[in-house]
Amino acid sequence: MSNSQRFCTILAVALLGATLPLHAAIDSTLFTNYTLNSPHTSIEWVVCGSLPGSDGCYGAGSLGPFGRVGAMIEGNPSINLAKGTVTRYIYVLDVAAGAAADLVALSIYKKVDTIVGSSDSITVTAFKTVVLPLTGGASTEASMAANNLFVYIGTNQDPSAVQLKKSNFAITQFSVISGSPTVSSITANKYGFVTVTWGSSDGTSGFEVLDPTGRPQEDGGGAPFMMNTMQATLPAALP
Repeated sequence: MSNSQRFCTILAVALLGATLPLHAAIDSTLFTNYTLNSPHTSIEWVVCGSLPGSDGCYGAGSLGPFGRVGAMIEGNPSINLAKGTVTRYIYVLDVAAGAAADLVALSIYKKVDTIVGSSDSITVTAFKTVVLPLTGGASTEASMAANNLFVYIGTNQDPSAVQLKKSNFAITQFSVISGSPTVSSITANKYGFVTVTWGSSDGTSGFEVLDPTGRPQEDGGGAPFMMNTMQATLPAALP
């Protein structure tokens, strides 16, 4: 065997056991729909779509119970071709957690699709719950966005936003405005930049931009926001 043939063989074996990026998604013809019940205390999920030789729905389940779901977001998929698995995390923000319904907690679920031929076997298991230093309750409205490394969370009851590191759940609180303004929106773009905006009833507003590594890049007055290619930014959510 030549050196070039040996290198190609080693590379192929290494790739089979590697976690591959999004462009190699083996579940790109599948989708997950989520449905909230009317009091927003539980979530139903169902996976449907098509695979070679089959189509329809492949599995369903539920998440919860919660005090009141305030926001949800999925993490990026991690794909292992050797095992035929696609793993992603689901982040559910409960803004009325605890016995007194006055806590804010982030519940993290691990979703694994195991795709073999024309079938998909789905498991969703509770992974971690993190109680956040934020104010929960009946009037709490949440904002949330994420990039590869962090989840950013804020509420209309708190002057500080939370940066939660995905790898170890470390929490950092931050704010750029003193006084009464609370978090009014958190928006992100496709490259992982995040803008957190604060506002108050007297018209005071301010913002901070964080880069994909979590470092502050810009801050000031006003209420700018980011857009991405998949989800519209709604004016109603801005100050």
